[in-house]
Amino acid sequence: MKTLDLKKKLRYLYVPSARKVEAVQVPPLQFAMIDGQIEGSEGPSTSPGFQEAMMAVYGLAYTLKFMLKKRARNPIDFPIMPLEGLWWVKDGAFDIARKDNWLYSLMMLLPDIISRDMFDAGLAEVRRKRGDSPSLRRLRLRNFEEGLCMQVMHVGPYADEPATVGRMRAFAQENGYVDLVGSGGKHHEIYMGDPRRADPAKLKTVLRHPIKKAK
Repeated sequence: MKTLDLKKKLRYLYVPSARKVEAVQVPPLQFAMIDGQIEGSEGPSTSPGFQEAMMAVYGLAYTLKFMLKKRARNPIDFPIMPLEGLWWVKDGAFDIARKDNWLYSLMMLLPDIISRDMFDAGLAEVRRKRGDSPSLRRLRLRNFEEGLCMQVMHVGPYADEPATVGRMRAFAQENGYVDLVGSGGKHHEIYMGDPRRADPAKLKTVLRHPIKKAK
């Protein structure tokens, strides 16, 4: 059986250095995506809508994995990729310390072999097994091209991310880039560990911001 290991193929995007910030060109990639907003007074860990959206993404990804693995002709396996989140706000500056005004797109990378018909069949199978939900109705298949970005592996609790973002902004300034988060760009997190199980001091999260060359 053939295995499509996207994390291994795209190691430069999913296992960056924690020691230094780097610029990287992110190509067009295919994702299962769902949009939402953190409810007032909540954070991602306590938001009912965020938890439902996360379960919908995982449920679909595992359903597609087993559909491909069990098909009679040309079965293919693919390891489930990490959950990712794009974060932004409608008004004002994006502030990691304040979460109750955040909007998000949760996403998970899928192999190109997943067609729209297969995606729709996977959604139908999840509905058959679990019933319908607002989150399943909002799930979509999308090609997303992030382009020129800077990224680094953040090691530690999510609450400590501002210090790492500070390193990223210093890198941008020192190398002639403009950080686009806050002017239309979205703060990107890739969750390489499970916060429910990992030691917070060892939790790994890829942080990525779109950038452009300063004029």
